[in-house]
Amino acid sequence: MSDAPKTSGMTRLRNYFLTGFIVCAPLAITAYIAWSFIGWVDSWVKPYIPARYSPDTYLPFPVPGFGLIVALILITLIGFLTANIVGRAIVGFGERLLGRMPLVRGIYGSLKQIFETVLSNKGDMFRQVGLVEYPRKGVWSLVFVAGGKETEINEKLDQEGDPLIAVFMPCTPNPTTGFLMYVLKSDIVLLDMTIEDGAKLIVSAGLVAPEVKSKMVTLNGEPINGTVANPPLGSHPARKSRTASSRPNK
Repeated sequence: MSDAPKTSGMTRLRNYFLTGFIVCAPLAITAYIAWSFIGWVDSWVKPYIPARYSPDTYLPFPVPGFGLIVALILITLIGFLTANIVGRAIVGFGERLLGRMPLVRGIYGSLKQIFETVLSNKGDMFRQVGLVEYPRKGVWSLVFVAGGKETEINEKLDQEGDPLIAVFMPCTPNPTTGFLMYVLKSDIVLLDMTIEDGAKLIVSAGLVAPEVKSKMVTLNGEPINGTVANPPLGSHPARKSRTASSRPNK
């Protein structure tokens, strides 16, 4: 009889601790990553700032984030200058100069193409999340479906009516590494979840799964996302007036 209250009290304390840990851990990790990033940028930028323009010269303590602000201003200024004719000419000259260097031109060209693809709005990024049977039949792996671009691989291996599609299979818990595979379109099971939900599922090793929304189909065959609910007042279509043949005879 006396052990029940103690067990209940310890259980409550454990639940309180776990609740506080769930609240504090993401905040602490996010703050640590942000603070580390700010310190990393400051360590690169601050040594190049003249002492008379740095607030650290006049204050008894270093100002965190000043180097990051300066870097953002410089990057924006470079983008503004590059948009002009003179800036484009300078950038073009620099790229031609890098293009003559055997090792540097490959690294620069690859990095530039990756950044242009990720940061542009051309729709060349991953379009959808899907499932592929890998590494054996009956075992499914999550993949990100890339844009359907025609490449030399498609010209040599495409089947009629069933083209090859480039998919990226990320690794858990680091989605930045993985495998690039070309899979037949018929072998890919497309999902309705977003790219962000798929990334969360991979990073959390399946612990954070997106909610499944039940789909309904109208009489016209169009899918409806969401839950079933009565239509709001005033949204009913107007009833058609009765024709002469449908009116009751008096």
